[in-house]
Amino acid sequence: MKLLVFGKSGQVGRELSLHPFTVSLGREDADLTDPAKCAEIIAKTDADAIINAAAYTLVDKAEAEEALAQTINGDAPTAMATAAAARNIPFVHISTDYVFDGGKEGEWLPSDETNPLNAYGRTKLAGEQGIQNAGGVYGILRTSWVFSAHGANFVKSMLRLSQDRTELNIVGDQIGGPTCAKDIADTCITMAQSLVTAPDRSGLYHYAGCPNVSWAEFAIEVFKQAGRDVVVSKIPSTSYPTPAIRPLNSTLDCRGLHRSFGIEQPYWRESLKSVLQELEALKNEKT
Repeated sequence: MKLLVFGKSGQVGRELSLHPFTVSLGREDADLTDPAKCAEIIAKTDADAIINAAAYTLVDKAEAEEALAQTINGDAPTAMATAAAARNIPFVHISTDYVFDGGKEGEWLPSDETNPLNAYGRTKLAGEQGIQNAGGVYGILRTSWVFSAHGANFVKSMLRLSQDRTELNIVGDQIGGPTCAKDIADTCITMAQSLVTAPDRSGLYHYAGCPNVSWAEFAIEVFKQAGRDVVVSKIPSTSYPTPAIRPLNSTLDCRGLHRSFGIEQPYWRESLKSVLQELEALKNEKT
């Protein structure tokens, strides 16, 4: 089975490109600022399914560049899903917990009402809606707090800061499920392969690591596993203002993914261990 992947340079896209049965496209091959071009690629592909791992992910910068984020996160996936529907090719797309406002108690269900607090969330929601309205077979995967050994992410930021600091203030009132990019990639592949033969599983799903923690608790575990002696002080979000408002509760109910595809939630502490080992190996290669 052949899978066509958009976004090979991102955290998830990089992991997807490691699979031998994927054809991965970077920005030089398929620029999502040109939705029509992306749709044209799908119209001509011989792939059995499409995975879109490309996105505008600069959450704070999106507040000033919402039109650009809308093109990449909203218009392009809509055009791509429409082209996939015309070819009867399943379309798997990665979305975000930021489509919710964080005001609910307990984990968010895929069916819960959306109400994004920031431009990034609004544009990702537009992409979801466009895909759902395209009329084809699709799998939308909402996930959260992505980390890996590559790209910019929380784990790498914490390791960088801990090189010369022994005390850090980290937000402690935002709760979510850290999720490893490799786990997300594997899930996307499983979904894409399954949707080829079982299109009735088409729908919107949640996938995040467990257990749920705060950013501060996540940081504490990063330092523990990395052997860094850093004191973490938990602070409220109001003490760390950012251009984009983040939801306080980003916890996701992932049971639907297990029911439809047999995919279990990953334990992010185990995935973190693998990422730290990969980072150490990359560091040793450079020395």
